[in-house]
Amino acid sequence: MFCGVDIGSRTIKSAIYDGERIVATAVSDTGATPKENAAKLIADLLDKCEIKKSDLKRTLATGYGRNYFEGADVVNSEIICHAAGVAHLFPSAQTIIDIGGQDSKMIRTNAAGKVLDFAMNDRCAAGTGKFIEMVARTLDVALDQVGDIALTTEDSCEISSMCAVFAESEIIGLLHKGVPTNVILRGVFKSVARRTIGLSGRVGVRPEIVFTGGVAQNKGVLQALEHEFGVEIHVPPKPQITGAMGAAIIAARAK
Repeated sequence: MFCGVDIGSRTIKSAIYDGERIVATAVSDTGATPKENAAKLIADLLDKCEIKKSDLKRTLATGYGRNYFEGADVVNSEIICHAAGVAHLFPSAQTIIDIGGQDSKMIRTNAAGKVLDFAMNDRCAAGTGKFIEMVARTLDVALDQVGDIALTTEDSCEISSMCAVFAESEIIGLLHKGVPTNVILRGVFKSVARRTIGLSGRVGVRPEIVFTGGVAQNKGVLQALEHEFGVEIHVPPKPQITGAMGAAIIAARAK
């Protein structure tokens, strides 16, 4: 058995791979003690699967916290791990959009799933999951409802600010003008999609496109991306765990 753990800014993901298939996955909050929480997540996952820790031949860590996790035998870049995880699920995919809590990435791969190029936005919260969380709080809407609410209208508004702080002020101004919440959300998701388009100019886009990360669970962002790119975009059943899946698969390949 091989274990992959993706320690992100907002969540920790883990996957167990038996050399042929992913046998189990789990997700938990990163919290204030990511090393301890990552170890607990893996332990709980092993218990759930009735797998002994001694059955793990190798554990590979990726994500923001990979270099600080003492339970890892080896570490690797989240870019490479995401590519491996997506290639396992969508063998013909050549473009990956990954939007997580703290950053957004676009990865271009070849037909074999090897990374050819990538671009990352990790300097500003705008266009990330943290930005959407801020928008939900400002609009007093549950985070898991914002995507569905945005889909209740065809109307949209422009969010012109490229900074998350200024965008929040802009959204408050729109509320005072009486702009409906669903229209604002649609405008927010359109701005997120356009930021993502900006990354594509640096790496190029080739079909198929796969959307991963926690934000991929948001139907409003998915629709906005499909509109901007003009093509259907695939989303894995559990888009958060592709990095952990890839980590486990790469752990199996290591010598």
